[in-house]
Amino acid sequence: MEPRVGNKFRLGRKIGSGSFGEIYLGTNIQTNEEVAIKLENVKTKHPQLLYEAKLYRILQGGTGIPNVRWFGVEGDYNVLVMDLLGPSLEDLFNFCSRKLSLKTVLMLADQMINRIEFVHSKSFLHRDIKPDNFLMGLGRRANQVYIIDFGLAKKYRDTTTHQHIPYRENKNLTGTARYASVNTHLGIEQSRRDDLESLGYVLMYFLRGSLPWQGLKAGTKKQKYEKISERKVATSIEALCRGYPSEFASYFHYCRSLRLMISQIIHTSRDCFETFLSARFDYVFDWTILKYQQSQISSAPPRTPGQGAGQSSGLAPAVDDRQSGGEEGRKGDAVLSSSTFLGRSGGSSRRAAVSSSRDTEFAKLSTSAPQRSSPIGSAEPKHSSSGRHPSSNTKNYESTLKGIESLSFDKDDRIHY
Repeated sequence: MEPRVGNKFRLGRKIGSGSFGEIYLGTNIQTNEEVAIKLENVKTKHPQLLYEAKLYRILQGGTGIPNVRWFGVEGDYNVLVMDLLGPSLEDLFNFCSRKLSLKTVLMLADQMINRIEFVHSKSFLHRDIKPDNFLMGLGRRANQVYIIDFGLAKKYRDTTTHQHIPYRENKNLTGTARYASVNTHLGIEQSRRDDLESLGYVLMYFLRGSLPWQGLKAGTKKQKYEKISERKVATSIEALCRGYPSEFASYFHYCRSLRLMISQIIHTSRDCFETFLSARFDYVFDWTILKYQQSQISSAPPRTPGQGAGQSSGLAPAVDDRQSGGEEGRKGDAVLSSSTFLGRSGGSSRRAAVSSSRDTEFAKLSTSAPQRSSPIGSAEPKHSSSGRHPSSNTKNYESTLKGIESLSFDKDDRIHY
């Protein structure tokens, strides 16, 4: 007899491992809809799934928050059934040869700031902001960013009085060292500013391809964290953001300023980033274009040997420039090959690079490509430009978005929830 959960979901194959449990593909018996099912042994030393389920319940209804379908105990396991989501931003970063264009980073920043702001509005800090904990949706939600993994989340104020937790020092590092704020390294109790500073490091990671404190060697985890902290403190904001729009340096200064209210930091930062996008907020991300180019190449008729070259495909040979993932103390580097996640056969496992230089895209953001209309509907419609007509390639981009769901990432078939 096939295993079932809550007498409503059919338990399928294992598709990954999270920080506190294992992830399985599930199916709603009545609707045949696919879901993600997270299992945690009830005898585990430090159970987390109940706490995480409670957090998701508190956050339910927010844009970019996965829906909880069911939570309970089945046999020896705590079980959490949730929406099935797409690849993480770390997956997509690797797919794009570990560098994202300014336009893509700004579109992501807008949504990521919104997600963090919403979590904060519910009186919680996330405390582990990193690319693995932001996933894209599927189908008509493929342009929407979701925030996941609240195992380290913590209440920072009383939900009724809004009284903040007291200032404390000598706290152990919580989260991922690569993206941790300077204050977190110094052992200071985390606040909303620290989530926002971590987001800044994530954005620079996407733009630069790496951060100055990656790849440091040390004998122990503690020594490695100390080295990361020293390098991070020694790297000025200006040095970190050199070569990129000044708004990124301003963002870090806002996060570290004690004179600005959190609401001021968020609104000022959002305004700065949106200035660059103006009418280009079309939800066409780098991976959308790469997948589209790949689909065009695969469907193109074969050329005869003497045939002249047409337009450049914009693709370079696949490169394996992936750096080692994260610090030793990261919570289970679990990621997903979305072809396995979705139960579909994936496409080519090769990763291609856009041939144009994306380091200089901010200098040509307004002229680098023709305007395209949004390929799919969005739950966050905004930044529409008046008089913009649908592109003749809209249908192609819509089919491309469906293809995004079956991307293959050259990584273990694991997902991190």
